[in-house]
Amino acid sequence: MGVSVHMSDEVATALAEHRPVVALESTIISHGFPRPRNAEVARVFEQTARDAGATPATIAVIDGVPRVGLDDVSLARIAADESVIKISSRDLGPALAFGRTGGTTVAATALLAARAGIRVFATGGLGGVHRDAAYDESADLIGLSRTNITVVSAGVKSILDIGATLERLESYDVTVLGYQTNRFPSFYLRDSGFSLDWRVDSAAEVVSIMAAGDQLDRAGAIIVANPLPADRQLDPALHDRVLTESLAAAAVAGVRGKDVTPFLLDYFQRATGGASLEVNIDIARNNIRLAAEIAAAWAA
Repeated sequence: MGVSVHMSDEVATALAEHRPVVALESTIISHGFPRPRNAEVARVFEQTARDAGATPATIAVIDGVPRVGLDDVSLARIAADESVIKISSRDLGPALAFGRTGGTTVAATALLAARAGIRVFATGGLGGVHRDAAYDESADLIGLSRTNITVVSAGVKSILDIGATLERLESYDVTVLGYQTNRFPSFYLRDSGFSLDWRVDSAAEVVSIMAAGDQLDRAGAIIVANPLPADRQLDPALHDRVLTESLAAAAVAGVRGKDVTPFLLDYFQRATGGASLEVNIDIARNNIRLAAEIAAAWAA
C-alpha cells in the first residue's frame, strides 16, 4: 500500500479544476534563510506564485505526514521551529515512521509533488557534485532521474563542481534546457562557463518538450535552467573572491559532507554583507514566476 500525501484544500481544488499549480520546496525556508527573515520569505514566495496566476504548493513533512500545501500554522512552524530537520528522499521513510517534522529538499519535494500530480516545481538552485569529492553527490540528481517533473532552477550553486554535475545529469538521463540562453547558470551568476545543448525561449516550448517526453514514457525530470538578468546577479568579482575565501575557510575548519553547503552559503552571506541573501531571494522569485508560466501553459 502506497503512502498518500495530504493536500491542502487550495491545492486539491486547483488540481481538480486543472488550474496551474507550482510546487515549492521547504528546506529553503527551514535551512536556507536566517530566522526570522525566513518566515517572511516563505510568504513572499507563495504570493509570487499567486501573483503570477498559479497556486503555490509548499511541501513539507509535518508530524510524519507528507503535506502538499501548508496552512499558516505549518508554514510558521517550518520557519521557526529549530527542531525541524532536513528531509531528502532517503529520509522520508524514517521521518514518516517516527512522526518527524522537516523541510523537504529538491529530491523529496519532487517525489511528493509528483505523487500529488503536480508537474512543475520551482526552486533556487539544485544540489550537485561537490568540489574535490566526486563521491559526495546530492540525492537531487538521482532523485530527478526517477521523477517525471519539470524543475525551474538557476542551475546549481557555484560552490559545487558544475562540470561534474552536468556530466552526472547526462548519465542520469535528465534533460537540461536553457531558458532564453545556451549557457548554464551558476545560481548567483548567470553564466557558469558551461554550454547547453538545448535552448527554449518560451513556456510553450517547455510544455511541448514535456508532452513529447510523456509520449515516450520517459521517467526522468526536465530541468529548466533560468538565469537572472545580468544586472541582478551577484557582482562577479565579489563572487569569485568570496568563493575562493569560503572554500579555503571550509578546508581549514575541516568541514565535510552535508555540512559543506550550509557552511559556504553562510560564509557568502556574511562576506557579501547580505547581498548574496537578496540575490538568493531574487533567484527564487524569478524561478517561481517562470514556473507559473509553464504550469499555466501545461494546464491549458
